Amino acid sequence: MLIPQPASEIGERGVLDLAASGGAFGVLIVVPSLEGGAADAGAVELTRTLAAAGNRAVVASRAGRLAADVTAAGGEFVPLDVGYNPFTVLMNARLLARLARNHRCDIIHALGRTAAWSASIAARRLGCPFVTSWYKGFREQNLFKHYYNGVMARGDRVIAVSEQIAQLVHDRYGTPWETIAIIPSSVDLERFDPARVTGARVEAMREAWGVKPATKVVLVTGRLVRRKGHDVVVRAMRRLKDMGFRDFLCVLVGEDRGRTRYTGELWDLVLSSGTMDMIRMAAPVADMPAAYAAAAVVVSAAVQPEGLQRAILEAQAMARPVIVSDLAAGPDVVLTAPAVPDHRCTGLRFRAGDEAALAAALIRLFAMPEGERRAMGERGRAWMEGHFNKETIAAQTLRLYRQVLAVGARGRQ
Repeated sequence: MLIPQPASEIGERGVLDLAASGGAFGVLIVVPSLEGGAADAGAVELTRTLAAAGNRAVVASRAGRLAADVTAAGGEFVPLDVGYNPFTVLMNARLLARLARNHRCDIIHALGRTAAWSASIAARRLGCPFVTSWYKGFREQNLFKHYYNGVMARGDRVIAVSEQIAQLVHDRYGTPWETIAIIPSSVDLERFDPARVTGARVEAMREAWGVKPATKVVLVTGRLVRRKGHDVVVRAMRRLKDMGFRDFLCVLVGEDRGRTRYTGELWDLVLSSGTMDMIRMAAPVADMPAAYAAAAVVVSAAVQPEGLQRAILEAQAMARPVIVSDLAAGPDVVLTAPAVPDHRCTGLRFRAGDEAALAAALIRLFAMPEGERRAMGERGRAWMEGHFNKETIAAQTLRLYRQVLAVGARGRQ
């Protein structure tokens, strides 16, 4: 097996041989944190993919609860205080260049804007390929934010986790389509398998939420941040209550992470709308497969482009029907009309920010016979198995890395 060496040190012929021969290589993955967000989980996923194929993965990030997962997946974790300060960015660029050189990393891959600024400088210093991954659409309130976010579009290859995000990158930054690769996140189809979740686990979850036996659960999971649209869900619940619906309970599961202002606003909205009897705000759940299994439907009311939400993938893997806003997931993630006929749908879609449309979608779903709802969920499971399985996505990722190495080698000939 070819011993991997950094692209900057093995010479032109060596890089070409590395890319063409299929030999092992190393990737330095830089991510702001390892707490549990999409990019954080993505770093673990990349580590697992690389290590399983006999390659090396080094992850540089602030320490977090997923740091142990990196090492368990076969990677090496290096603590790094990723920050916004320009001085910190430059200092980290030097540290990352040294880290890539010492660990013989051939590619630097950034997952997040803060990480990308330092990582891009380090990659230029070493002359090695620079790759970025977009997990969501960032807000751009002004020119400064556009410039700051734009570093993510400057990779030799730019990975978008969905067609929606790929289109956003192309439209905002003019990134050539041949530079953009659409590689979604995978789903652990063994963990998120409805056949593996016992009735006792489901009942324990419903009891923890205080759900009565005949009550349908509308599950909303994800961090308590404004872009997720929890307030839209609360207002939709108010509309349903006004129409006389009483046989369901909406459970909001997610972390606050210190964003007390928005959480406080949500509590105020729940109180002022009189929906305390219809809404539970629950702490993060360890047994998420049971949480999905306990739900009748999983909802995402995102008001900003979300790219590829793991919660929606996991819910479909658990054979749950989903309802998503048009910014929460594209047609490559959730099959809805009119993109596909009703008999192929895996969920329903509504206009982002429109609580009346969300309420109507919930009424439509609950008006379906139980058999139709179950069939919709089963189609979601089949869609995940065919398009979001680990093997397919791992192969796409490794192929992209080798393409990047090969292109870099040709450029240095």
